[in-house]
Amino acid sequence: MEKTLRPVISVRIFREEKCFGPGVAALLKNIEEHHSLRSAAASMGMAYSKAWTILKASEEALGFKLLHTTTGGRHGGGAALTPEAQALLEAYYAYCAALKAAGKTLFEEHFREFL
Repeated sequence: MEKTLRPVISVRIFREEKCFGPGVAALLKNIEEHHSLRSAAASMGMAYSKAWTILKASEEALGFKLLHTTTGGRHGGGAALTPEAQALLEAYYAYCAALKAAGKTLFEEHFREFL
């Protein structure tokens, strides 16, 4: 089987430190799907405490909340993305798609002789 060269582009967004990237994006996408931080973390094989720490660090660096949460009880708790988190996630995925498309074109241009 012939293995072809290909670029792999990963986007991380920084202020002073990294504040958003593929891990936070995946966590938010899973929260959107599961409506729960605990369930989202579990689906990724991540400890709840680590997921909470990652989100809090991201919120602090970004300067806005990513989640609306409700505590458990008779009807259980839950989590939903804030409008800012939804907009950030959409912008992130759109940017990544555009960057990957441009990167593919540039890769083919610069690495043509190796393909």
